[in-house]
Amino acid sequence: MIKVAVLDDYQDAFRQIVDTLKYKDKYNFKIFNDSFVDENEAIIKLEEFEALFLMRERTPLTKTLIENLPNLKYIMTSGMRNNSINLEITKKKGILVCGTEINSNPAAEITWALILGLLRNVKQEIDNMFQGYWQTTIGSELKGKMLGVIGLGKIGTQVAKVGKAFGMEVCAWSENLNLSHANQLEVLPMSKEDLLKNSDIISIHLVLGDRYKNLITKKEIDMMKKTSFLINTSRGPIVNENDLVEALKEEKIAGAGLDVYDREPLPQDHKLRFLPNAFLLPHIGYVTAENYSKFYLQMMENLESCLNNKPLRLIS
Repeated sequence: MIKVAVLDDYQDAFRQIVDTLKYKDKYNFKIFNDSFVDENEAIIKLEEFEALFLMRERTPLTKTLIENLPNLKYIMTSGMRNNSINLEITKKKGILVCGTEINSNPAAEITWALILGLLRNVKQEIDNMFQGYWQTTIGSELKGKMLGVIGLGKIGTQVAKVGKAFGMEVCAWSENLNLSHANQLEVLPMSKEDLLKNSDIISIHLVLGDRYKNLITKKEIDMMKKTSFLINTSRGPIVNENDLVEALKEEKIAGAGLDVYDREPLPQDHKLRFLPNAFLLPHIGYVTAENYSKFYLQMMENLESCLNNKPLRLIS
């Protein structure tokens, strides 16, 4: 029997998607619905397992953790990139790491939920409806406004297309912006500074790396219009969280829509939770039935392939 740990299954989705009875003679599954308190708890709880199923960037598999899991042979992660796995140590220890496909459209869709939520004061109006009030705010239209897209890859491209469909002007910047692609989309290439100064809504769609960590700090926020909104559905550390909190407190910008944070789950006492101009979601950009089915079914497929010495979707 192969012992398999399914980590951070917050919604207990694995049992709904995978027919565990079908594998009862081959695998012994243990589902962990909650995050570990710390790395020491993770070591104690996981030391017996041979395979780990990970949701990308929830429990980090550090060098210390991996070195203290003597039975670990297989790691299956959602997505084909997981920066929280120490691939150097997995390679050294001969641990196979495989990934899955992931749909990019849900992240683009949740971006527009945040944008529309902010501009039409959706959170306030919903709260007020439950308290018996009616039409307490005045929203703003999208048509004619400037959307600044930072990162024009798969997700940024979808966001830009929707912006155009709403009748917005769309501009874009990244360090490696494809000018011909931007021209095809009728998206105006801009410098980062000009994008920050001219956009009414700025939406971030970058892969987190050293060059993009703290890309948006107090300096960049000070360039933005006081009436502008900042949207981040990529990764928390791209925006300096402390600087953003201070900017929202001081109303240097109109608001922020966030689905990602430096620390996840976001602590209950985090300052962002208490700011009226912050529209917050709990990193649900990729959390859809379609994606979860793809993740867990392909993790099973990957593990089966590894046991047959023909690993699929190998990362390392």
